[in-house]
Amino acid sequence: MSFQVIVYILTALAAVVVVLTRVRLGRGGGGGTIEVGSNLLGLHTVAGGLALITWLIFLLAPDDSAVGGDFMGVIALFFWWLTVIAGLLILVRWLPSRGRHASAQDEDEWSEGPGLSILAHAGMLVGVLVFTYYYAKPPS
Repeated sequence: MSFQVIVYILTALAAVVVVLTRVRLGRGGGGGTIEVGSNLLGLHTVAGGLALITWLIFLLAPDDSAVGGDFMGVIALFFWWLTVIAGLLILVRWLPSRGRHASAQDEDEWSEGPGLSILAHAGMLVGVLVFTYYYAKPPS
């Protein structure tokens, strides 16, 4: 399997992470000990959508076209890293609460805890590291 095929597979998985995060948290709840703010969720969704669009343009457009080339790759990587940072901040909702007014942790209906969220956002971090390497690697 070539490295480019791996990048395409990771791109599809990253799109799934962005969409499922929006679906799970957009309707409220989604497990965790605290609610995720709508601004953070919106940042994750918008940055993820822009990252996906610009990354696909970078991957599919010829380098000599008006929209292709290295500049589009830099824009895409900016949005991917912004998405990863927002996703990792979303994971903060699983940190245990302490104090007199802390509430019990809710169970997540899809995964019975933080496992799916940790897998998705840690995987997104690894994926974006691979994207960055793919962009920066010397042409062969």
